[in-house]
Amino acid sequence: MERSSENIGIVRWLAGGRRGFEGYLYILHRISGLALLLFLAMHVFFTGARLLGQEAWERLLAATQGPVFVFLEYLVYCAFVFHAFNGVRLILIELGLAVGRPDHPVFPYRGSIHKQRPLMIVLMVITAVLIVLGGFEVLRFPHG
Repeated sequence: MERSSENIGIVRWLAGGRRGFEGYLYILHRISGLALLLFLAMHVFFTGARLLGQEAWERLLAATQGPVFVFLEYLVYCAFVFHAFNGVRLILIELGLAVGRPDHPVFPYRGSIHKQRPLMIVLMVITAVLIVLGGFEVLRFPHG
């Protein structure tokens, strides 16, 4: 029995392939979702440490004050902004609000990607601007 080259498992996540830029947004959406899920689990754990008493809570807070954790918080912010705006784009496409009106079926057929791409560009520019502004905020306020 031959193995199909199409069935390559998780490696397929890392290849945008024929889908172009939208394929890479799909991959980043999955990665950012997993990162936010990991952050949520860590947040629940850290918040639950409050139950161990004031001294344990203050030790944990002191351990998380530093440039590494500030950078990790910034990465969580970046993942949140990207995931939120890409999610809005996906919802608008799934609801049919961003695919445009159907064209006449005349060859060569024109796909709806040309109608979706301007929305993608606008939302990714907004995402980039918010990520840069968040970076300025991280650098502006002293931490630790």
